[in-house]
Amino acid sequence: MKDRIGEMLLRAGIIDEDKLEKAVDYQRTQGGKVSSALIKLDFLDEDDLLEFLSRHLGLPTVSLDEIDVDPDSVRLLQSSIAQKYMAIPYGQVNGTLHVAMADPTDLNAIDDIKFVTDLAVEVSIATESQIRKALDTFYDTGMDAQEMLDEFEDDDMESIGADDSDLDGEDPLKAAEDAPVVKLVNYFLREAIQKKASDIHVEPYEKIFRVRLRIDGALFELMKPPLKLKNPVVSRLKIMSRLDIAERRLPQDGRIKLKLGKGRDMDFRVSVLPTLFGEKVVMRLLDKSNLQLDMTKLGFEEAPLKHFKEAIHKPFGMVLVTGPTGSGKTTTLYSALSELNAPDVNLSTAEDPVEFNLHGINQVQMHEEIGLTFASALRSFLRQDPDIIMVGEIRDFETAEIAVKAALTGHMVLSTLHTNDAPQTINRLLNMGVEPFLVASSVNCIIAQRLARRICTSCKTEIEPPAEALRELGVKMEEIGTFPVYEGKGCTSCGNTGFKGRVALYEVMPVTDEIKELVLAGASAMELKREAVRLGMDTLRMAGVNKLKEGITTIPEVARSTMAD
Repeated sequence: MKDRIGEMLLRAGIIDEDKLEKAVDYQRTQGGKVSSALIKLDFLDEDDLLEFLSRHLGLPTVSLDEIDVDPDSVRLLQSSIAQKYMAIPYGQVNGTLHVAMADPTDLNAIDDIKFVTDLAVEVSIATESQIRKALDTFYDTGMDAQEMLDEFEDDDMESIGADDSDLDGEDPLKAAEDAPVVKLVNYFLREAIQKKASDIHVEPYEKIFRVRLRIDGALFELMKPPLKLKNPVVSRLKIMSRLDIAERRLPQDGRIKLKLGKGRDMDFRVSVLPTLFGEKVVMRLLDKSNLQLDMTKLGFEEAPLKHFKEAIHKPFGMVLVTGPTGSGKTTTLYSALSELNAPDVNLSTAEDPVEFNLHGINQVQMHEEIGLTFASALRSFLRQDPDIIMVGEIRDFETAEIAVKAALTGHMVLSTLHTNDAPQTINRLLNMGVEPFLVASSVNCIIAQRLARRICTSCKTEIEPPAEALRELGVKMEEIGTFPVYEGKGCTSCGNTGFKGRVALYEVMPVTDEIKELVLAGASAMELKREAVRLGMDTLRMAGVNKLKEGITTIPEVARSTMAD
């Protein structure tokens, strides 16, 4: 069948009937477009075709080699559709998606792209070779997940325990280096990066083996590879992490570093844990390019940010950040370190693990197996003429005691604890054995934080919320109906979740003279909280409601991430 471009070229006299027929025959046997066949048969130059189409269709051309293609725009179009139509989105302006196409006469393709992206589309023309190169860069164009899994013959398998041998008794190193296994591992690492996941979970169970991604705090299943691949996949990850593939009985920790091009690196912090049916691997993605060190963009309200900055800029004392694992404590501390980092300051950190390398800061990785603990590192820091010290976590009395003494002897100490809110941190230190007068005199400020998912801006929709749901969050009766409430209806941009990205909720409690008096008097966490709120502290729930009023998050997210006051 002669396509529209072939007919246009024939009418313009650029090719003759004979060349067009040969191109059509080639296209029938090899697939693809007739225009592509003309180029492969050397009947037409690619740049000449680009110039011809631009002139006859009145469309602009774009050189994908010379512009910065926006990865967020690329993600709006699925790989299968982009490859089918030889099209790639490269930017987005005012709700219009700019798409480069090799065949802009394909109106069905343009309609499909409009439908799946739910955006207006503006087409530019690019050469097929440039589009293929861009597809290879931004998509895994080799095969999709199902095609990849279809490569493996998955027999009906019985339950396999952790002590069973590797795939059919093969050498584990050989099995791990097989091309399909390498391809499978590369696929889910790349998917995690493209989907901006924070963690990858590789999990063996009695009868299934699955890979899940944590995206914006929630876990989503990516694939279920055949069960017989569990050991080769884990061995492959161990090889990449430089771990012992023969050791399956003990937990191991490692690191993978990938180069992504354009000077961008991605680190994966790898943890291997023996479970009943094999080793579970969890990888934390550490993307320095996405590390947010600007405090004003973390989610702080104006007054709490002012209190936090005042506390960290004091000449000595202690600032504590609290919250569960994965609540963003490290990012908050790194933003504080970035603010304090200056040529005239000696700044040292004790971390377990060191997540990001920060220029100008002396970072020390803990190794408890050789005796390098937070307490021993702190002692060494005090002999290193420090100005500011960051301790990854205060876990025991010894670390707490040294940190308090450092804070009282002219040093600024930043650290974290695992408590539910800011007032409870005081009681946690007292329970560790630190004297009340030392706590009162050393701690400048305590911050509790959580992460709530942001509503996707592409599918954000105003809703009529139930008044009861707002009342349960603590919204006053007179405020109900005075602000709009939103939710995300789900779209291709957010993977139909309605959320994209996260925002931090902060509870900042400056340790004022009134709070110090209550600490010395042995007040409970509830009494401390009541006094802090009276002095102007916003609780985590109040911070969540503020983000709800600003249209940043949803009612269920506030309820999920914070406790009622």
